Amino acid sequence: MDLLCTHSQGTQKEFNQIGYSLESEIGINHVFRVGTGLESQILGDFEIIGQIKQSFYRSKKMGLAQGNLERLTNSVIQASKRIKTETQISSGATSVAFASVQYILKNVPDIAQKNILLFGTGKIGANTCENLVKHSQNDHIVLINRTQEKAEKIAGKFPVQVKPFGALTASIRDSDVLIVATSSQKPTVTSDLIYNKKPLLILDLSLPRNVDPELNDRPNTQVIHLDELSQITDATFERRKKFIPQAEQILASVKLEYIEWLTHRKYIPTLKAFREKIKTSPISSELIPEADTEFMAQKIMGQVAAYLRSNPHKADQTVHLLRDVFELNPDRFSEK
Repeated sequence: MDLLCTHSQGTQKEFNQIGYSLESEIGINHVFRVGTGLESQILGDFEIIGQIKQSFYRSKKMGLAQGNLERLTNSVIQASKRIKTETQISSGATSVAFASVQYILKNVPDIAQKNILLFGTGKIGANTCENLVKHSQNDHIVLINRTQEKAEKIAGKFPVQVKPFGALTASIRDSDVLIVATSSQKPTVTSDLIYNKKPLLILDLSLPRNVDPELNDRPNTQVIHLDELSQITDATFERRKKFIPQAEQILASVKLEYIEWLTHRKYIPTLKAFREKIKTSPISSELIPEADTEFMAQKIMGQVAAYLRSNPHKADQTVHLLRDVFELNPDRFSEK
């Protein structure tokens, strides 16, 4: 918390007001639910599991991640993979950018051969561009933005072409699909820019609308607005909700395995101390050959460990009894 407050120029008081700290099994449960997309703003979004992986690997590289955290991270990753493959909680379009591309793929035949113009390269425009390149197999994608440098920055990541703002009218005339992702308070695509003779599909991803409503009545022109695309994403969310119980069952199963491992792990220092006590006991040294002492100690410790696993409700009592009777010092075997 101190590090977070220091590097975000905040105070402990502000953290207490808007932040939270979860401990023990409550914290473990939270990590599982966030990592499996059940607590994401977009249900079933698995982007955060990548962030968890990255932050863990960085922590491990800096020597800050110990065995418990590694096992927890791997368990969350395992649960995430199972939920993604065994349920359909991440299926369908959930973003406007993805929904728009899905709409194009479904309604425009031979999309790979069509000319696509993306006007506006802000966040939605950039995400739409990425989805277009990934799903359309189209190499006729043109980007235009009022600030050309922004479009060129995106073009550096994807196989697309950038044209200057002055080429907008000519580029629209050559296009089969026009995607408008500008962020103006007034229409940026008006009837005086449209001179198409062939069918033109216009997708307006802007809020407020940046495509003039008059274009709805223009021949060979179809305008699809954000509202219609949002209905696609709403339907996706309703469908995803049906898979929550199945996802939670998988999560509970993997989490239980981790909790059992964690519970058993806390007894390991005592078991190691117990094994050492058996090996170094005067009675063992006198009556048992040295070669067999290790075997006997390992076997007895294994029996005790099996008992603890089979009787978790008696585990604490049993471990405390071992410590008292044999005067064990488990701290010597605890991880630092």
